[in-house]
Amino acid sequence: MESVVSSTKQNAVSHGHKVKEKPVYDFIKRLFDIICSFFALIVLSPVFIGLAISVKATSEGPVFFAHKRVGKNGKTLKIYKFRSMVTNAEDLIKHFTPEQKAEYEKNFKLENDPRVTKVGKFMRKTSLDELPQLFNILKGDLSIVGPRPVMEVETEIYGNYRDMLLSVKPGLTGFWAANGRSCTTYTRRRAMEICYVKNRSVCFDLKIILKTITSVFKGEGAV
Repeated sequence: MESVVSSTKQNAVSHGHKVKEKPVYDFIKRLFDIICSFFALIVLSPVFIGLAISVKATSEGPVFFAHKRVGKNGKTLKIYKFRSMVTNAEDLIKHFTPEQKAEYEKNFKLENDPRVTKVGKFMRKTSLDELPQLFNILKGDLSIVGPRPVMEVETEIYGNYRDMLLSVKPGLTGFWAANGRSCTTYTRRRAMEICYVKNRSVCFDLKIILKTITSVFKGEGAV
């Protein structure tokens, strides 16, 4: 992984941050996304029902939560998740300790977030809170594999690589998400996301999917 990320940085400089178009790969990927998300929604419907009941029964508020994120070509998206936080989560940010504020401003999340509900902690640990994103995939806003969806403010961190990041669809999982996720720094995350965009392929996607499945079962890197 180190060598891939390093070579990506060098190639990005020498090629002016341009991403090669891959129409055949894009077609195969979209077909794969439609088939997998459609059947996953059918097979996992009992899980959806169980989680929905758990969320509703243990905390006040809606079952689902929509995050505003930036998608391909800068399009604003609503990414759906099972609600894992209390309903006034945004208001509670101003009550963070100085340490929590510093961590949140640096990583856009907290390792031990006091806003997360008990059911939310379980869903985040197992990544079950992200299952509703299968609807986003079926719709075409997301792909199964790609850079993680980012907020508008996060795109500034990518600097000259911003357009490269937004040249592909964000994904339910990806190179960074499958390899450390919250256990890595944001600088490392940026390098890994750009690495994926530069080296994306069917083989690479399949490796990421297999790695993601392994990481989820082991509970690695989830918050």
